[in-house]
Amino acid sequence: MSRSTAHAVSEQLSDQITEGRYPPGSRLSEEALVARLGVSRNTVREAFRLLAHDGLLVHEFNRGVFVPRVTAADVRDVYRLRRIVEPQVVRGLKSPDRHRLGRVREAVAQAREAATAGEWSQAGTGNMHFHRRLVALAGSPRLDVTMKRLMAELRLLFAVIDDPRSLYEPFVERNKALLELLEAGRFEEGAAYLEDYLADSEGRILAAFERAEQSA
Repeated sequence: MSRSTAHAVSEQLSDQITEGRYPPGSRLSEEALVARLGVSRNTVREAFRLLAHDGLLVHEFNRGVFVPRVTAADVRDVYRLRRIVEPQVVRGLKSPDRHRLGRVREAVAQAREAATAGEWSQAGTGNMHFHRRLVALAGSPRLDVTMKRLMAELRLLFAVIDDPRSLYEPFVERNKALLELLEAGRFEEGAAYLEDYLADSEGRILAAFERAEQSA
């Protein structure tokens, strides 16, 4: 088995979790993935192990491998880390960084185009790309890895909300507003704006969890 192949499979599955193709509670079939990807069972098992290490899969004895279900405590923990990372990246930007915003701008355009078409899941994917590319401006491979995992976990948190439009619509334009602050070199103002943005996003998801628990 090639470890690089297992890593590539784990990256592909991680991306699919981030894009919402495997919602919380989904069972991943080893047999189906072997057939679809044309790799060995050992490769798929190693990919599962890597994803389990990152918290994106769980092994249940005698049942198989599943995308984990998440709790309100997970919401708070993910957002705790986001508040540490994302605003500080923005605060650390310098004037020349205004010329490195191309991929962030593309993510904003992707989400807005999807929103206009009413494709709210795709708008959510554009939102994920926006935040990952924002953190990528720091130029830290370790932060990039951390953010990739966070975005996958975040998509699991978002899955509790039945109406993706209500989740993503307010933030499509807020991403654009944040981009405009960065393009103007107003980085401290952008960081403060992002802190408020994250607090609002966390509050919306926690409210959704509370509603789901009340209806259960």
